[in-house]
Amino acid sequence: MANEQDIYEEHVLDHYEDPYHRGFLENATHEHQGKNPLCGDVIEIYLRLDSEGRVSEAWFEGEGCVISQASASMLIEKVEGKTAEEVREFSANEMLELFGPKLTPNRQKCCLLSWRVLQSALHSPIGEDGDDEDDPNFGGPSLGEES
Repeated sequence: MANEQDIYEEHVLDHYEDPYHRGFLENATHEHQGKNPLCGDVIEIYLRLDSEGRVSEAWFEGEGCVISQASASMLIEKVEGKTAEEVREFSANEMLELFGPKLTPNRQKCCLLSWRVLQSALHSPIGEDGDDEDDPNFGGPSLGEES
């Protein structure tokens, strides 16, 4: 009989090998990217919030270890259908519980990367405050204007 740890590990590998909503979300309303500079894990989260402030759709893209990618998949699956307020109230400890296996502090950073990016994505609507890449504001010519 499999112990609880084995079940969690299988669950983690399932999310890593067959992630939930991995890819770009074309009509996203919110988006944010973050990385863990110590190990190189990168996660980008796309959200579509409906008129009632509910996460109607959530997707992620990323590169990194099994823990960072599997936890992103688990989190994306968890938050769909939740209100923005419910997502904000979802704590780091709840994220670690959702993941399952106990992790060392360094590996917890891998697991919590997607949680941190999700929290930032809620505060990063697309199209507000202009697009920094298309509207540079540093007082000089853009790279496209130089010859």
